[in-house]
Amino acid sequence: MENRSLISINDHTPEELIKILDLAEKFEEKPKQKILSDYVVATLFFEPSTRTRLSFESAANQLGARVIGFSDASNSSVQKGESLKDTILTVNQYSDIIIMRHPIEGSARFASEVASIPVVNAGDGANQHPTQCLLDLYSIRKTQGKLDNLNIALVGDLKYGRTVHSLTEAMCHFNATFHLVSPTELKLPSSVKRFIKEKNLEYHQYTDLMECIDKVDILYMTRIQRERFSDPIEYEKVKNYYILKNKMLENTKPNLRILHPLPRVNEINEDVDNNPKAYYFQQALNGVFVRQAILASILGADPVNK
Repeated sequence: MENRSLISINDHTPEELIKILDLAEKFEEKPKQKILSDYVVATLFFEPSTRTRLSFESAANQLGARVIGFSDASNSSVQKGESLKDTILTVNQYSDIIIMRHPIEGSARFASEVASIPVVNAGDGANQHPTQCLLDLYSIRKTQGKLDNLNIALVGDLKYGRTVHSLTEAMCHFNATFHLVSPTELKLPSSVKRFIKEKNLEYHQYTDLMECIDKVDILYMTRIQRERFSDPIEYEKVKNYYILKNKMLENTKPNLRILHPLPRVNEINEDVDNNPKAYYFQQALNGVFVRQAILASILGADPVNK
């Protein structure tokens, strides 16, 4: 991945994805090593973010890089009417890699075509979130000991959930069986289901989580994203559709692990937090190691051996 942008999970082969996961393991063993001390990382967040932005900044700082950028577009020249193209062309002069989140689908691809340095997509609207996908893959492999032949339930907002779209397409490389749980209004887009079919894999659709919860190895919960709804009434109809409670896990598989890209609202009750099957906070920590691997890989820096 050296000197290449990371825009969509589908731009990279399964072998390249596995290399990132293997590299992340090395950073988990030794996260603080100053191998990027000659680099400047720009983080441009046109949309709110906590985990993605802070984990990227933590990853960069622990590797010795300097971090510039903004976490609120209202504090940038965008407020003065500056175009995305001009912002990218300007920041391109100040940094070695750009990490960008933007509300418009396709914005990250556009930025990568404008910039002369690598661009990493930290989420573009309801489209893709490849770095979250990589940390999800890392978490799945860490908890299950493998990626192949798993049953995965994707629950909640499957229509607008960019993390779901990226993860589904990535897990198609590993012969997954998908259990798609959502309100009728928030089903997985046809384009992603078509991707599953093209790989000759199975998917099953439900509106009731309890119909499949005892079959799966990974339970991937997502929040209903209020910011993606143009009509508040439509959001109110579905906002509390799924609430995972501890008692619902009684007959689940011993190896089941619960993931969530966070933030949660109320789709996972706090009584689940102490269940050993809950893994979402460890999952967030894994984001630092994976994003260290992404930065090091793209910038061509090798980790120090233990």
